Amino acid sequence: MTLPKDTTMTATNRDSHITVGLAPALDAPCERIALRHRPSLAYYSDQQASGRPLVLIHSINAAPSSFEVKPLFEHYRQQRPVFSLDLPGFGQAGRGPANYSPEYYAEVIETFLAQVPDQPVDLLALSLSSEFAVRATLSSPERVRSLVLISPTGFSKRQPPPRPFSNFIHPLLAGLPWNQPLFDLVASRRSINYYLSQSFMQQAPREMVDYAFATSHQPGARHAPLTFLSGKLFTLQAMTKLYGQLTTHPTLVLADRDPYVRFEGLDNFITAHANWRRGRVVPNMGLPHWEDLAATVKTLDEFWASLESSAD
Repeated sequence: MTLPKDTTMTATNRDSHITVGLAPALDAPCERIALRHRPSLAYYSDQQASGRPLVLIHSINAAPSSFEVKPLFEHYRQQRPVFSLDLPGFGQAGRGPANYSPEYYAEVIETFLAQVPDQPVDLLALSLSSEFAVRATLSSPERVRSLVLISPTGFSKRQPPPRPFSNFIHPLLAGLPWNQPLFDLVASRRSINYYLSQSFMQQAPREMVDYAFATSHQPGARHAPLTFLSGKLFTLQAMTKLYGQLTTHPTLVLADRDPYVRFEGLDNFITAHANWRRGRVVPNMGLPHWEDLAATVKTLDEFWASLESSAD
């Protein structure tokens, strides 16, 4: 996907749906990159500090946004340039019907990396977005120095549905009259509070639940999440067909426990791939930077420092 350089903007009428009255997830400037015939990408940035850029990407679920990476954005904004993406269909990005797919989200990340940062970045992604981040890195390896994947999907023995099956399920979820009532159930405050709290040792922070509820009730908010629920955004055999292809970029996986993701194949995979390593912040349920920010950034800083020392 090649887009003109002048597509960065704070508002656009090219989206079929745009956020209405949604407060920013982060206290930082938020801009959009218009994507021809598709919902826009949004990104927050703080570029006051110098150094290697850090790019953060939220997870994929019914109501994700840059709010999920807020502790990391706030911590690192004084130390280095930091960007946080709202992928199309979520947060401050454009909403509406589109052919959401793993390939599309990887292309979106590639577009951002080509247009905005001025040097190779450290890329950090949560959960399913880890698969998109690796796809983007494989397509544009020169734009990424390292990856951090927090509770990544794709290391479980249980496989996502094959694409023909998800292609059959998706119209049933998204194309029939009940798609909005169905999504309203998924995105109810009670549902959001329940599912978010599964990712915490205790209870999800109230401010996170509030923002997730707000972002999931924007015009067109149902389209990307219903694609996710159909299974179309997962990569079959990701451990071998996707992660196994990433053989040169230093990659850190932070994985302890997660109610939605299993890691049965991770340790054997790490052993067989010299550029991959595993870190743990114990205990956590998939969002270690919310449970123990100090331990998380210590692990991240040690990883990035090791890259600098090995380059000397």
